[in-house]
Amino acid sequence: MMTATKFLAAAVQMLASPDKGANLAEAEARVREAAARGARVVALPEVFNWRGAKEEGRSQAESIPGPTADFMARLSRELGIYLLAGSILEKIPASDKAYNTSLFFDPKGVLLACYRKIHLFDVQIERGVSTMESETRQAGETIVMAETELCPMGLTICYDLRFPELYRALVAEGAQLIFVPSAFTVLTGEAHWEPLLRARAIENQVYIIAPDQMGKNPKSFATYGNSMIVDPWGRVLARASDFSEVIFAEIDLVYLAKVRAELPALFHRKAFKVV
Repeated sequence: MMTATKFLAAAVQMLASPDKGANLAEAEARVREAAARGARVVALPEVFNWRGAKEEGRSQAESIPGPTADFMARLSRELGIYLLAGSILEKIPASDKAYNTSLFFDPKGVLLACYRKIHLFDVQIERGVSTMESETRQAGETIVMAETELCPMGLTICYDLRFPELYRALVAEGAQLIFVPSAFTVLTGEAHWEPLLRARAIENQVYIIAPDQMGKNPKSFATYGNSMIVDPWGRVLARASDFSEVIFAEIDLVYLAKVRAELPALFHRKAFKVV
């Protein structure tokens, strides 16, 4: 049940490394900073706890519950916040691959939602991006919503952003806010990050919270940063710069309802067939 019409949300921008302990320490510090400034919802980026050479990923994957999940649960409970643990590599029994999994905790430290990235980043771009995520990752199959006392929230991860049908499915299930934790490449980010985020917000009339990794990881590709929080009209309410930081924006559900009422595009959707 919704008990608030406005609340403060935060997105954490950071550069994860192969040092899991250092990553968790930075994530904790940033989450504490966000909570101290009044954020009720805090989101970390994709693979925030470890990011290194892909051949080392399986050894760094964790079970859920497991060390990182338990740490995030304790942190959300101590601070009394909703916490999106952007994503971690989740161990798959009897498999050489891992899920890329986003975890969402409530203010009591309860794991409300667990989303496994559906769309895997397999691309060969001549100008400098070459990666085959499917070589080491297993795709998820299920859309995931989290019902909270604030509003219904949908979970997605990074490359999912290019598939509008996923976001429309989440909105059909009631989403008013959708997370996009990411490690977007510099090349694709410069061209596509902001247009895609704003498009998903506009066409679905939702708030988008997109915490991104930033900078050059010595064992992986350079990431774009520019973490954003976008409103249902497509306005960028907050945008990170080129370093590790936390950005904030107010989520206004009365405004969201006003946008949907005055421009009822979601209501105007029609079924059609190709002939």
